[in-house]
Amino acid sequence: MIFDMSLQLSTEIVGLLFLVAVVAGFIDAIAGGGGLLTIPALLWVGLPPATALATNKLQACGGSFFASFYFIRKGMVDIKKMKFAIGCTFIGSALGSIAIQSIDPSILEVILPFLILAIGGYFLFSKQITDEDKHQLLTPTLFAITAAFGIGLYDGFFGPGTGSFFALAFVSLAGFGLAKATAHAKVLNFATNIASLLFFALGGKVLWALGGIMLVGQALGATLGSRLVLSKGVKIIKPLMVTMSIAMSLKLLFA
Repeated sequence: MIFDMSLQLSTEIVGLLFLVAVVAGFIDAIAGGGGLLTIPALLWVGLPPATALATNKLQACGGSFFASFYFIRKGMVDIKKMKFAIGCTFIGSALGSIAIQSIDPSILEVILPFLILAIGGYFLFSKQITDEDKHQLLTPTLFAITAAFGIGLYDGFFGPGTGSFFALAFVSLAGFGLAKATAHAKVLNFATNIASLLFFALGGKVLWALGGIMLVGQALGATLGSRLVLSKGVKIIKPLMVTMSIAMSLKLLFA
């Protein structure tokens, strides 16, 4: 048995959660939306909602970190050029995590499914989405203080679809090709995950043992998914991005 906060989980259940984390990490590295698998799985085994969200952030840090590390090591991301955007994203996520404790997020629950569905439609129908860089609309500094900060704020406040929002921002505002946008999105997503995890940890909501096991699974899946991003590019990212956008929208509409 694994014992966490009076919750007993059998070895089989923990093994199943590990496998769910592997699949979620694989999907997250390519298109985002892995939380569609891990959060319901954590709730299914009996975790309270706040604990499930907190533990999910811990295991998600593993996936986003190893995906980011792989992309940086392969030269897809220049981390020195990303420092300001990472800082803005982290601050935004921290402020969002504070805001969620005093503001009702119900309005986002109404409009968010349609926003994510719109993202899926953009990736599906836009002929401009390729692996080639295009003309950027925002300078890196302006991108950091607007898109990076804003999406970070959203992730700390609510969360679903953050990876898709980052990818869309990099494609449409920074002029990145889809594979490059996906790589940079994972770096900023890691920053938002860390910020949210810190606030959940301060609240004592994280199951560290279970989250740590799932983190290893996320890391494995993320590494495999990241390799496909580099080898297959838009051929695999685009259809999976559309599929996950539709899945997230349906989950939010009918939850």
